[in-house]
Amino acid sequence: MLVAFSVAPSGAGDSDSVSAAVAEAVRIVRESGLPHETNAMFTTIEGEWEEVMDVVRRATDAVSARAPRTSLVLKADIRPGHTDQLRKKVERVEQRLESDA
Repeated sequence: MLVAFSVAPSGAGDSDSVSAAVAEAVRIVRESGLPHETNAMFTTIEGEWEEVMDVVRRATDAVSARAPRTSLVLKADIRPGHTDQLRKKVERVEQRLESDA
């Protein structure tokens, strides 16, 4: 399964405290050992349902500890029997772009 999620504090004050809370969430994802990537809008993580959702929960808890309110946006691609989709999905698009050129 792939899960793209964004977690951010609300009502925390200045942008320094927002970035500190988000950094703590990203640290939890990185320390999980699961395949992941982070961009300006989301962090995508790959693994089995229980392990991915545990990481999302812990990342959300870390942000919630720093603010009175937390926003969580989550999108999941649940495809049993498929692994390494974090990389392979992008590769398929790139191959299509190369063949159409």
